[in-house]
Amino acid sequence: MEPFWGRIEHAAMAEGGIGDEDALVVLALPRESLWRLLDVTERVRSRFKGDGIRLCSIVNAKSGHCSEDCSFCSQSRRSKADIPKFPLIDAESMVEAARSAKERGAREFSIVASGLSMGSREELEKVGDAVEKISRELGLETCVSLGTLPAETVAYLISRGLRSIHHNLETSRSFFPSVCTTHDYDRDVDAVRTAKKAGAWVCCGGIFGLGESDADRVELAMTLRELDVDSIPVNFLNPVEGTPSEGKRELTPIQCIKIIAMLRLVHPDREIIVCGGREVNLRDLQCLMFAAGATGTMVGNYLTTSGRPGEEDQRMISDLSLSVRSL
Repeated sequence: MEPFWGRIEHAAMAEGGIGDEDALVVLALPRESLWRLLDVTERVRSRFKGDGIRLCSIVNAKSGHCSEDCSFCSQSRRSKADIPKFPLIDAESMVEAARSAKERGAREFSIVASGLSMGSREELEKVGDAVEKISRELGLETCVSLGTLPAETVAYLISRGLRSIHHNLETSRSFFPSVCTTHDYDRDVDAVRTAKKAGAWVCCGGIFGLGESDADRVELAMTLRELDVDSIPVNFLNPVEGTPSEGKRELTPIQCIKIIAMLRLVHPDREIIVCGGREVNLRDLQCLMFAAGATGTMVGNYLTTSGRPGEEDQRMISDLSLSVRSL
């Protein structure tokens, strides 16, 4: 294995990331190789991103009634989950949620709304008002997750002070039809390209544990590299009762750590933010996500599931002799 360890470290440090064959090897490594892997990924993360950890937070600004049939989502048309459903909240409520996020240490705040795309001008202006106020008054980096947006909508939001567009691909092109059938993969890919071309910082990743193979995980990682995304949110399935994914628990904590490590080695200089499902999937190994290469995490609650208290995350970061990145 010695040539392998040297090869992947050199590729990550000097050549822009490992290739698909080595990425598959990383995901298949035995348990006894975990600490050697983390030794490599810790060095790569430290070289490119240092020891500052980026905290972000979100608000569920519009919940339920989504036209799409994504199997994992409690808000989709296929879901029978008992969740709150409500129209877009007012701008001031978004700002108040951002204020609370800042108190938890977040430097980025995202407004998330259900649906394939936000086409209502009234809704967009409400989001724009909130983005402008959050950016100007709170000094937070602003992000929205509003589905597949056309270039003119991205440009409008950027004019109001927006920094980031979030839009996940969720999984590989090969596995996507097993997850969603109401729109095709190219619509999501085009949304990412549109946001990049419009000048937005693009946050794009996926969700793991849906039944995909290691090859699917690597395929997604390579697609994200091809699209040149800026930040990669990593979600692990937290199966919600009433969704088609109910009861699906396929990941072990060590598998989750290896997925994060693979993404770090494929994307050595990008942000990797561990988000939904980390508490229930990583469990007592949560602190290892940073050694595996994560440069940030989401604090507070998620869309329809709860997170853990922000002070626990800040204590974990401090206990590791890492620091929270300042605004």
